[in-house]
Formats: sequence, C-alpha cells, structure tokens
Amino acid sequence: MDIKKFTTSSGIEIKEVYTTAPQMNELPGEFPYTRGIQKNMYRGKPWTMRQYAGFSTAEESNRRYHYLLSQGTMGLSVAFDLPTQIGYDSDHELAEGEVGKVGVAIDSLQDMEILFEGIQLKDITTSMTINATASILLAMYIALAKKQGANLSHISGTIQNDILKEYAARGTYIYPPTPSMRLITDVFEYCSKEVPKWNTISISGYHIREAGSTAVQELAFTLANGKTYLKAAIDKGLDINVFAKRLSFFFNCHNNFFEEIAKFRAARRMWANITSELGATDPGAQKLRFHTQTGGSTLTAQQPMNNIVRVTSQALAAVLGGTQSLHTNGYDEALSLPTEAAAKVALRTQQIIAYESGVTDTVDPLAGSFFVESLTNEIEAAAYAYINKIDAMGGSVKAIEQDYIQQEIAASAYEYQNQIESGEKVIVGVNRFAQTEEVATNVFRVDDSIRAMQIEKIARLKSTRNQAEVSVALEQLKEAARGKDNLMPYILTAVEKYATLGEIANTMRAVFGEY
Repeated sequence: MDIKKFTTSSGIEIKEVYTTAPQMNELPGEFPYTRGIQKNMYRGKPWTMRQYAGFSTAEESNRRYHYLLSQGTMGLSVAFDLPTQIGYDSDHELAEGEVGKVGVAIDSLQDMEILFEGIQLKDITTSMTINATASILLAMYIALAKKQGANLSHISGTIQNDILKEYAARGTYIYPPTPSMRLITDVFEYCSKEVPKWNTISISGYHIREAGSTAVQELAFTLANGKTYLKAAIDKGLDINVFAKRLSFFFNCHNNFFEEIAKFRAARRMWANITSELGATDPGAQKLRFHTQTGGSTLTAQQPMNNIVRVTSQALAAVLGGTQSLHTNGYDEALSLPTEAAAKVALRTQQIIAYESGVTDTVDPLAGSFFVESLTNEIEAAAYAYINKIDAMGGSVKAIEQDYIQQEIAASAYEYQNQIESGEKVIVGVNRFAQTEEVATNVFRVDDSIRAMQIEKIARLKSTRNQAEVSVALEQLKEAARGKDNLMPYILTAVEKYATLGEIANTMRAVFGEY
C-alpha cells in the first residue's frame, strides 16, 4: 500500500511528527531578525491596515478613500489602471476599453490633485502600485505635497518601482532593462536627499506568486531581484547604509498556513545576511520590512463567501509571520472589483485579528515550534539554491534575459493546475464540495463612458496650461535622458507644468526605446 506523502506547495516534505528543532537563541529585533524586526512588534503598535483601492476616475476613487479612512484604514494603497501603468494617456488609442478598469486613471497632476482632495498627504502614508511609470507618479505625489505645503522630509509612503518582476511575471514594462534600472536608481538617489522617509521600492514577490510560482520561488526570485537593486545602487555610488533603509518588500500570503509563516521568517534572516554581505552595517539597512497581500489567485468565483475564510487564514499567517503592513482581499474579487461591503469585511477581518484574537500579545508566538523552525530552515535552504543559480548566471537581469525565471514560474503554474484538475489538490467549492449556483448579480462594474470624461479633462488641461513651458520642460527631460543626470528633477518640473503622463513617458521612449 502506498503511504501518502504530505508536502508544502513548494514540494518540501512534511514529516508526521517533529521531535527536535534547530537551536534558536536569538531575540526579536536583533540580527538576523528571524523573529521580527522590532523588539516588541505589535505590542508597540499594530501593523498598518492598508486597503488597496483605485478605480474609474480620480473623483470616484477619492470617494472610496474617504470611505475607507472613515472605517479605520490607516494607510491608502493606490491601484492604477493599465494605461497609466504602461505610460499612455486615456486618449491614446491603446487605452480604449482599459481606462479606469483595474485601477484609477491618472493622466496628469490635475488628476492627482482630485484623487487626494480633502486628504492631507502629511497625515497619511500612501502606497502606490506602479512600476514602469513610478518616477512620474512619485513626481506627481511630491508636486501635490508641495502644493499642500507639506514638509517633504516628513511625507511617507511607498512606490512599488520594481521593474524586474514585470519582465519575469507581470508584463507592464515600457523601456529595456538597463534604462529601467537607471530610473529606479535615480529615484533611490533623489529620495535619499529630498524625501528621506519615502520607501523608494517595494520589491515584489506578490506578482511572481500570482503568476504561479511556489512559496520558495517567490522568496528566492524576490530576494534575488532585491540583491540586483542593491548592487545597481552601490555601482551608482550610493551608500547601502542610507538607501537600503528605504527598501521594502511586498509578499503574497497563500493558503498553506505554516509554509507562509516560515517563508516570512526565512525572508528576514536571508535579507539580513545578503545586505550585510554587501556591506550594510546599520541595522536599519539590514532589516527586511514588508507589506503582505492575501492571495488573489486563491479566491474562487464559486461560493465566493468561502473566500472570507481563506482571507482570514492568510491574514493570520501574515501577522504570525511578522508583517509590517497588510491588505486583505474582498471576498468578491474573483467576480469583480471589490464592492464597498466586501472591502469593509476585509478591513474588519484585520481589525478582529488585531484586537480580538490575542495573537498580537506576544512577539513571534510560534518561535521554538519544532515544525516551524525546521520548515523555516528548509525554505531558506531551498531558496538559496535558486539564488546561487541566479548569481552564477550573473544576477536577475541576466536570468530574466535568459528566460530562466519565467520558465521556472511557468512550470510550477502548470504543475499546480494539473494537481487541481486531477483532484490531488482540493479547492473547496471548485473540485470538491461544489454546488449549482445562481449567477452573481451584485458585482462592481466600471463603465466605459469614463474614458470620454478623461479625454475631455485632458483636452481642457491642454487648452489652459502654458504650452511653451511644457515644451521646454519636455525638451530638457529628453536632453537629460540622453546624458547621465538624475532624471527625477526634470520629471518633477514637467509634472508641475502639467505635462501629461503620456507626454513624459513618450519623451523617454524616444531616447530609451521600448522593450
């Protein structure tokens, strides 16, 4: 008789019982931070409860932000539509059918002003999920903060700004890898001087996982990308003890409860060692700070209320794993953008974990578990095997150019789908415990008419702005792109003259080309 083999999603075998654990002498807040980056973690203050939102027009998204803030969310997290992500204005022919669909349409500083109307940037932290056009959106945010009279040395937030995972997993890149890396290090350099509290990159494993990777691959490819960004900044002459303090990470949290907790613990330890090997001596530059989002790809359109349970389990794993910030998905997201009701349940899920469950009362409550400590070590070893292979290829850029990372993710996604279709992996309500359901009617849809509204706004803006000043600013940006200057001051000037996102992206396309 075959004995059933139990494994994690990454194929790590799970023993029937664990009777010993690796020696664990370290304390939270001490190198290598396996147990947490703060000595007292959530006893000091809870994680930032962030709800990802952004859809339709800036006016519509602004209303949702005010609603979320009224419900107790602590930070805003902005989703941008596809044209904004790939540097096209809403009036571009390729934007048709996509304006405002997966996020908010931002065509100029004017839209950014509307997006945050009635919200003081000095009083909140904002996370912006934007990569290829991150420098432009950050410039708009800085320009708005200046207009509000905020002290730029005090405003805080994060731009994702992680272009390597776009080539590997997501696809919203514009320029080739080399000029893209230049833009990223320009942001590092500019912010370290002008906006010192801003997190200049959120190195993202989330999309790698959503594309089908295992937990180990998510960890390995994300840290390998992080290592590449560190080296690029060091090569530019930046001090790792300064810029590495402003790097953050963005991880996914899927259903295998203990694997996810062990992944987060291993991530902190690995990053502490990677940064110190590259010369970081300041504890702030060695600490891996991360945001977590529950797994969008784990949500099912069938029996969508089951997703509340999935999201709760995933959120609890993220908290037990020591996250600094958390977004919980709406139960209806396999059907549409989240409704207001689903967004509220998602936020309440975090609040109940924080204030009712008791899991925040002590730091790293699972430390010393024979199983958790063993699994943390095994995940770390498996992730280093990938990183060493990528290092041997010459780093993440080379591994992406050779299609290595993409092929590894694709193979894992294929295997996972086969396991679902064979019934080896059970998805409740899909391949087991299914039932006949009525078609969902309470779904959230964005109307195509908003493109016409955005086009009208762009036309009005172009008729009222000083066109000569815009032309000069764009020409200066083009000249700077041909040279070696930091591009952020030129992008900021163009934004302040109300050049559109598309005009700025096209100016750089003319110099850098498209990938």
